[in-house]
Amino acid sequence: MELVTLIDDLTRRMDGAIETLKREFGGLRTGRASPALLDPIRVEAYGQTIPLNQVSTIAAPEARMLTVQVWDRSMVNSVVAAVRDSGLGLNPQPDGQLVRVPLPVLTAERRSELAKAAGKYAEATRVAVRAVRRDGMEQVKALEKKHEIGEDLGRDWADQIQRLTDAMIKRIDEMLLEKEKDIRQV
Repeated sequence: MELVTLIDDLTRRMDGAIETLKREFGGLRTGRASPALLDPIRVEAYGQTIPLNQVSTIAAPEARMLTVQVWDRSMVNSVVAAVRDSGLGLNPQPDGQLVRVPLPVLTAERRSELAKAAGKYAEATRVAVRAVRRDGMEQVKALEKKHEIGEDLGRDWADQIQRLTDAMIKRIDEMLLEKEKDIRQV
């Protein structure tokens, strides 16, 4: 295995974690209602946990209202529970197969809740990036153990993996600061 191949693989995996964070931050819309707000929500359905948008259609008919048209009537209660328990501070109201989700006015308390949710998403992404780093370090150690690379080269590779990890963590921290700034400005 070459260093370039290893770094490319680790970069791709870390970028995937950051893309997930971008989607989750997109769900923390603070101004107008947006269907993306409900993207991070997962529903218990058919014996597994699946994204909300795979069991329903989400729309924003008004500036402060989202609607969730649930395709299977038996899923309505699961959808309501998932939205309520999402940590987004939403109070869904079922109406047949339609679930109305009014968006609360942003109070200082609500802004604080959104900032905490953003922090949780960022921390989960940091953990994912560190897990990718750990996998990379284990691959380097395995190559050293098999005598495919020397200790010096292994140390150099480990340093490059650490630099990549540090750069990704810095990107995550910058994204979090930007999102917190957006939350405070609205």
